[in-house]
Amino acid sequence: MRSARRTAVRSTKSTTAYATATRGGRGRATAVREDLGREAAPRGALGGATAVREALGRATAVRETLGRATAVRGALRAVREALGRAVGSLADRAAALTRKRALDLALGSALLLLAAPALALAALVLAVRAPHGRGSVLLREARVGMGGRPFELRSLRTRRFRLDLLSRLPQVVRGDLSLVGPPPLRPDDPALSAPRTDPWRRELRPGLTGLAQVRARSGMPWDEPALLDAHYAEHHGTGLDLAILVRSARIHLRTELREARRGKARLSDTDHRPPGYSGVD
Repeated sequence: MRSARRTAVRSTKSTTAYATATRGGRGRATAVREDLGREAAPRGALGGATAVREALGRATAVRETLGRATAVRGALRAVREALGRAVGSLADRAAALTRKRALDLALGSALLLLAAPALALAALVLAVRAPHGRGSVLLREARVGMGGRPFELRSLRTRRFRLDLLSRLPQVVRGDLSLVGPPPLRPDDPALSAPRTDPWRRELRPGLTGLAQVRARSGMPWDEPALLDAHYAEHHGTGLDLAILVRSARIHLRTELREARRGKARLSDTDHRPPGYSGVD
């Protein structure tokens, strides 16, 4: 009996000791976990801060990428606008040149038909009077046309009624000249060999008459031929061409009438001389 009680007591003590040891082990394990938790907390905080920094870095990189993309889009927009303006300007110039060429063909052909009888008569008279045969009827000169292309300017050797200008109408119809434009320059003209030659000289056909021809006689400093030609190249159009043609016709008609009156006055003085009058006496 006593032996059984001792065994039970020992068993109870062993169980109690085991339980106590187990609780102690669990307590120590809990303590270890708490210590590890406390040690891991700063590491976790540091890891969180690192993650935040990485996230901020990625956000900054995204903003920089977006900024570069915005700059690229702005540059592309500027390029598109510049190209649009350039294309629009080229289209406007092409349309203006097309209208100008249509005016040259229509009006130039009509003027050529009207002037053909007078031109044929003048050519015949010059051929009869020319001392060197038919070669002296036309004056041939080298000139530079649109695009820097050289051509031969042919004119009747007379300035009576401006037939020399009218004799160039076939070249207007053919495309070497225009009715209105800057004057045709010689190949050795300094204006063509200058380092900074005006580009419009290659974009326009030279003309029979021009703004410089109808305005240069005013004597104003802003009416210098070079400035007038540049102004015409920038603002030329059908309306301006027609106005220059009308003004040019008026000037030439007024000049011819003035010369005719002078000739008539000289003839009248001669007719009213006394009979038998001799200039030698």
